[in-house]
Amino acid sequence: MSRVQTITVGPSDSDQRLDRWFRRLFPHAAQGRIEKMCRKGEIRVDGSRVKASVRLSPGQQVRVPPLPEPHEVRAASIARISDNDIEMIHDTVIYRDDYIIALNKPAGLPSQGGSKQKKHVDGLSEALRFGFEDKPRLVHRLDKDTSGVLLLARTREMAAALTAAIRHRQTRKIYWAVVAGVPTPYLGEIKYGLVKAFGHGRQGEGEKMHCVHPREVEKTPGAKRAVTRYATLYRVASRASWVAMEPITGRTHQLRAHMAEIGHPIIGDGKYGGSGQENLGDGWGAQLGGIISNNLHLHARIMQFEHPVTRKLVSLEAPLPEHMKHTFEAFQWSPDLAAYDPFEALQ
Repeated sequence: MSRVQTITVGPSDSDQRLDRWFRRLFPHAAQGRIEKMCRKGEIRVDGSRVKASVRLSPGQQVRVPPLPEPHEVRAASIARISDNDIEMIHDTVIYRDDYIIALNKPAGLPSQGGSKQKKHVDGLSEALRFGFEDKPRLVHRLDKDTSGVLLLARTREMAAALTAAIRHRQTRKIYWAVVAGVPTPYLGEIKYGLVKAFGHGRQGEGEKMHCVHPREVEKTPGAKRAVTRYATLYRVASRASWVAMEPITGRTHQLRAHMAEIGHPIIGDGKYGGSGQENLGDGWGAQLGGIISNNLHLHARIMQFEHPVTRKLVSLEAPLPEHMKHTFEAFQWSPDLAAYDPFEALQ
């Protein structure tokens, strides 16, 4: 167990989230543990209590409480993972080399832990060492109920390279979704800004993103510009559509909020599409009923990037989750009907 430390934030860490800064220095500290230490006031910035999401400034003093040694955390973490969970997370691997691991994250499995999340990719990544000393690190996240391609870096240097590539939009991500109604025009862009509206719970539960008209973004405190490309691939009359989406920016809940804003919420999205079958737009609401699953129909289908070491183009493709497979079968759609890149005309 280490002692209490006080660490000064350096210039290169300006505007970095506290939890990400903390995990860079102490990679064996779990996200849920960091959030708990913040809530209890064990982690402080300039002597004050803070949330894990606070942004740091150069020169600030961060109090770091006593932490277990990495080997103690590693042994305890591996012991907590069941054989079934080890097999499950191994089965999700769709790509692996000496630098990168890619998963087809199951719907319902969080990327990181929290106060109520006991099982998550970050924790299960202890079982993804495959002979390496350190566990792989998440370089981006997917919402709990979103499935699909999720990248992990096997070294700290690779994590930094991939994070920078994502931040500078040097990667491409194409999502597939089933949405209510039929978006028109069939190919287009959504440019509403997004601003966070906090929930009413004690810990901010229920927070969601609200759309802001592009002309109002600069006037709205906290709003950020967001751009989503979409392509309507196939439809079932006017009831539902298979849509491909490419987020040009990477805002929280961007795809879900944008599709709901134009009147075509993603099927199964109770947060943004409402829980009723009908809605006031052109679609039918977030629930189609009948044999169609109520689970979120949003899947990170493709991710493309230049490998930071080999410099070759890596193109990863994740098979659909079971509930979306069943919906596709019900609507007589097949994944091979879609062009690999439906946005090629916009390049």
